[in-house]
Amino acid sequence: MAPVLVFTLVITSSCQKQNNMIPENTNKDSTQLSYLALGDSYTIGQSVASNERFPFYLTSLLRQQDIKLQDPDYIATTGWTTKDLQNAIAARGSFGPYDLVTLLIGVNDQYQHLDTAGYRIRFTQLLDKAIALAGNRPSRVFVLSIPDYSATPFVAAGNKKKVSEEVTAFNAINKEITLGRNVSYTDVSPASRAAATDASLVASDGLHYSGKEHKIWAELVAPAIIKILK
Repeated sequence: MAPVLVFTLVITSSCQKQNNMIPENTNKDSTQLSYLALGDSYTIGQSVASNERFPFYLTSLLRQQDIKLQDPDYIATTGWTTKDLQNAIAARGSFGPYDLVTLLIGVNDQYQHLDTAGYRIRFTQLLDKAIALAGNRPSRVFVLSIPDYSATPFVAAGNKKKVSEEVTAFNAINKEITLGRNVSYTDVSPASRAAATDASLVASDGLHYSGKEHKIWAELVAPAIIKILK
């Protein structure tokens, strides 16, 4: 249990300094489509600038396709499990609907050794909530797989295989549930594994991903969204 405690302390401290959950976007243009990004460190972009998060890049890519989109609203904080995200959504009260919702969650469930059965239940509930927040339109929800952080320097060589297998197991669950709800699923895990041989894809903390990798994720999910919104 000691490694979990160390990890939690490190990312919580870092999060408090630079990447706390961003307040709801209040600078809205009603003529533009609204976007909600749900997740954890991979959504909020731990250790990268605000303009290097994948939701920021995604918004830019969609705007380049003449899709009028507001700046993203975020409900995401480094270190969050599925349960933490559920609690944060509930705490916000009544809000939405949104024209676009992305969901990327689960790495901390895996890291904290939470069981996959519980993850299956909570992810299902979160996906159903995401669909509700998208105005009960499954076609407006886009799920991304959990990046395989075993490729980062943070994970010791002797643990890389185990971590990768566990991330893959969690992704098998979220993919099954997502496709079962007729929701778009984008597998960013293969791209995340390139960090094993490309240091430019890793953030300065050695654990999270760089803006370059976030841009790749945005480029992977963008075509499915463009197909729906154009």
